[in-house]
Amino acid sequence: MKRTLTVLSLALLGNASAATITVWTHFGTGELTWLKDQASAFEKKTGNKVQLVSVPFEQIPDKFIQSAPKGQGPDLLVTQPHDRIGQFAAAGVIEPMDKYVTSRSDLDKTAVSAMTYKGKLFGLPMFAESVAVVYNKKLVPNAPTTWAEFLKVAQANTGGGKFGYLEDLTEAYRNYGVISAYGGYVFKNNGGTLNVKDVGLANAGADKASAFLNDLRYKYNLVPEGVGTDAAKSAFVDGRLAMFLTGPWDIGDIKKAGISYGIMPFPTPPGASGKWSPFVGVQGVMLSAYSKQKAAAAQFAKQLVSGDAQVSFNKAGGRIPVSLSARTRLKSDPVVAGFGKTISMGTPMPNVPEMSAVWGPWTAAITQSVQKPGQNYSQILDKAVAEINSKIK
Repeated sequence: MKRTLTVLSLALLGNASAATITVWTHFGTGELTWLKDQASAFEKKTGNKVQLVSVPFEQIPDKFIQSAPKGQGPDLLVTQPHDRIGQFAAAGVIEPMDKYVTSRSDLDKTAVSAMTYKGKLFGLPMFAESVAVVYNKKLVPNAPTTWAEFLKVAQANTGGGKFGYLEDLTEAYRNYGVISAYGGYVFKNNGGTLNVKDVGLANAGADKASAFLNDLRYKYNLVPEGVGTDAAKSAFVDGRLAMFLTGPWDIGDIKKAGISYGIMPFPTPPGASGKWSPFVGVQGVMLSAYSKQKAAAAQFAKQLVSGDAQVSFNKAGGRIPVSLSARTRLKSDPVVAGFGKTISMGTPMPNVPEMSAVWGPWTAAITQSVQKPGQNYSQILDKAVAEINSKIK
């Protein structure tokens, strides 16, 4: 009888110590199946329970900020874009994860930087994306590595209804790599903290970058007026375009079109002081500051970004992993290898709330800079930065 009571007591103790963690996710189809499999494996391994709740992507931020302080929110968010971190941190609803992460050596440094806010790690990066130059191997057998080679190939493929290189020159996001190469920046990064009072979009480097983008249209005659992303993509899938600046979101249609493609970084622009470094967008797993099961939730988060999990996650939905060991195992996949390289050489899109003040004036300035040859770039950019600064208190 005594032994039976002891066994029963141990069983009750085991049940009492088991945690139930609630996970909000926007994943669907294959990625949701993957997450369910990960949850099952975690439950078997730890004895904890995982409750998955599907929440539409666009509804997560407001619902989370409103419900978390009331104890009605999740323990984990799987996943949210890194540029939400500033908003969540300001609201006090996410927990720094530094103390739960003993090693970051397997995670892409750019992705880790994206999840860092005011010097603290506010989430574990899970997948990332950036732009790169996708090229048609039939028209470009060997990927050019220098600007001189790139220009030669692009001009050789331009004419007669065909194009050597196209992109949307009016997109600030898409063209940040060029701006960064010449020494421009949005907010100065001081050891992981962005100084929103130091906007570098009107410095000498940013002026040179605007001149180069203008040259792509009016000096090198590569990108005709009126060409946007849709027109460029259409030309590429039709086989009329040799090289196209885009992201992994267009690869599905390129594959469907049967184009034999490769992926490469944009070369260092002429006269630039640094290498092309595109904006990188990262989505990661975030821990609620109001979670009562932080340790168990963090353990599940670490499982989701492990090498093994990242490989199977890529197979489930095609996302570009941030685990370096997963990338090595997936190196035969041109999408992972190509975009993985540009992600690693990229710059995280600013994750501070003040970024909302930047997009409008900056995009207007970039658009104006490529409307006609020989613009007064300094004047255009100075006006944009003055407007940005007036909106940042």
